[in-house]
Amino acid sequence: MKVIPSSSIAFQPVTTEGACGAFIKELITDRDGAPTFAMRLFEIAPGGNTPLHQHPWEHEVFILSGQGELRGQNESHPFREGDAVFVPPDELHTFVNTGEQPLRLLCMIPVQQPCCR
Repeated sequence: MKVIPSSSIAFQPVTTEGACGAFIKELITDRDGAPTFAMRLFEIAPGGNTPLHQHPWEHEVFILSGQGELRGQNESHPFREGDAVFVPPDELHTFVNTGEQPLRLLCMIPVQQPCCR
């Protein structure tokens, strides 16, 4: 077991094409001995977004603060602090900050996946 202070990990810009004002902290990964899941903290600036993308695994996401929209190919779903978000495998998606404050969300994915770095 271990406790990892999030303050010990710096935010890094999301450099995937199409990202705007999005930053990531990889909180728990395979380097910590996690064999199955990785936990990442995203911060998205007002008006910013993660890249529009898809992949063969699902996302489980918890909205820590702020508000925004989960956008896909033909749909959009608003969310806010305290909401849980599920993105199925192979679903085209992006997280967009529609509010005036930074959007913070926790995202869990399988370990060793290169998505949104």
